[in-house]
Amino acid sequence: MSSDVDVAAPGVPLPEGDEAEEHAGIWRRAYDNVKTGNLGIVPIVIGLVLIVVFFSFKATNFFTADNFNNIVVQMAGTCMLAFGVVFVLLLGEIDLSIGYLSGIAALTVAEFQLPGSGHQYPGLVAIAIAVGLCTLIGGVQGSIVARVGVPSFVVTLAGLLIWQGVILQVLEIKGVIVIQDKWINDTAIYYFSAAAGWIIAAVVTGLYTFVTLGNVLGKRRAGVAIRSPLLVVAKVAGIAFVTFGTVAISNHAAVPNGLPLAGVLVVIFLIGLTYLAKRTPFGRHVYAVGGNAEAARRAGINVARIRILGFMISGAMAGVGGVILAARLNSVDLNVGGGTLLLDAISAAVIGGTSLFGGRGEVRSAVIGSLVIVTVSNGLDTAGYKTGTIYIVTGVILLLAVTLDTIARRLQAKSGR
Repeated sequence: MSSDVDVAAPGVPLPEGDEAEEHAGIWRRAYDNVKTGNLGIVPIVIGLVLIVVFFSFKATNFFTADNFNNIVVQMAGTCMLAFGVVFVLLLGEIDLSIGYLSGIAALTVAEFQLPGSGHQYPGLVAIAIAVGLCTLIGGVQGSIVARVGVPSFVVTLAGLLIWQGVILQVLEIKGVIVIQDKWINDTAIYYFSAAAGWIIAAVVTGLYTFVTLGNVLGKRRAGVAIRSPLLVVAKVAGIAFVTFGTVAISNHAAVPNGLPLAGVLVVIFLIGLTYLAKRTPFGRHVYAVGGNAEAARRAGINVARIRILGFMISGAMAGVGGVILAARLNSVDLNVGGGTLLLDAISAAVIGGTSLFGGRGEVRSAVIGSLVIVTVSNGLDTAGYKTGTIYIVTGVILLLAVTLDTIARRLQAKSGR
């Protein structure tokens, strides 16, 4: 029995006519994605490019290698908090305690490295204690949400007040604590040599290429045709361009010179948490619980356990962010964990594309959103705008991001996706 439909074997190049049809299919899928609101990170990336172009003309010192390094270090602490926020938002929950929880981490790491205190530990041990404590606190708060049933808004709002109170109680007596340990301070102020930067760029690009080719070969072995192979090549080339471009810019900075360790830490956590969210049963369960908790429970998923672990991740990342933020200032004072840190972290996750309604978003949202938040703040400050203007512009961007997310969800509901 013959068929009029030609089916290409996996890995076999398509005939010329079919290749043209495939290219037409790419544009058709792009149109369908726009029509159904499935835009991904495209709008925010375009917005970030426009922001950079605007401030490049508006502020004289904005588009420089020195300021580029400053932005990378400035965004690192906020981005770490936003990583944790992504997991909580994916569950359809909220964590309002992360700002002052990061302050608890900063206070802990500063106290445990303090010479002559009677409990001085090596810097790495102090960091582990601080992050472990925040993870434990996140687990306790998550247990109250998951086991007792108290709304996460109330639990973490109480946490915000409690941990702010703890910080005030301690630092009103001790005053400013100076961080002297090199290992702690290096998380924010260490810069790699030029050669080390190029090696890191090569490793990151090589790992991404290896994983991408592994996925392609896996599909071929499974008999699945590779749709849009040019897109795969473009992604690899894009990652290479970004990584090597970042190193090139950082190496041209005057003082300090080189790739910031803080930026490398962001990439390490991005890779690890992306793998956790996308390639593990736990990650799939997070999306399932955020999409429909009751359906997830009926499917045999331990919903309470997933929620507790989600809040533990949020606490752990708040701890990591707190250490970096404290190291950037080389000290801890009464303002630690306060200001706009909480709002910036949540805004970064949402602006980057993580839905407030749960079940939709990616870890990379934190990086993109943090870049937008910090770039706007840095650009307006460099251009000489007042603090009030920075708040207004950031608020408008957040409102636009949430509005876009709401519209996208409605379009997807109409299209049945």
